[in-house]
Amino acid sequence: MDITIHATFLPHTDPDTSLAFYRDRLGFEVRNDVGHAGMRWVTVGPPGQPGTSIVLHPPAVDPGITDDERRTITEMMAKGTYGIIVLATKDLDGAFARLQAGDTEVVQEPTEQPYGIRDCAVRDPAGNLIRIQELR
Repeated sequence: MDITIHATFLPHTDPDTSLAFYRDRLGFEVRNDVGHAGMRWVTVGPPGQPGTSIVLHPPAVDPGITDDERRTITEMMAKGTYGIIVLATKDLDGAFARLQAGDTEVVQEPTEQPYGIRDCAVRDPAGNLIRIQELR
């Protein structure tokens, strides 16, 4: 069986700000930018990896979500506990410096973890937690 990760979804609170973060600070390519009924979905991905994407979407637009659930999602996003993604790079220090220069909210500076990886953590403009691991 040959299964790959094609796309993951992260909510955004402001599509333009999220787009600028993923495109300008992380260096991702814009793959799609679609608006409908006053909402906007933006798909980005790493250069050279056309089969892997992140879809930045309006939070809690599913009609099956209750108002209470929508409030909970919004609260979790504000705390940075709703959306999480782990990225990887060969140049963790360079990636961290680029993020820090863009006034990104830093959660953890590059650190050698006791479980054998070196990584850092930041939040995107919507509060999603992004961990970046160093490839060795």
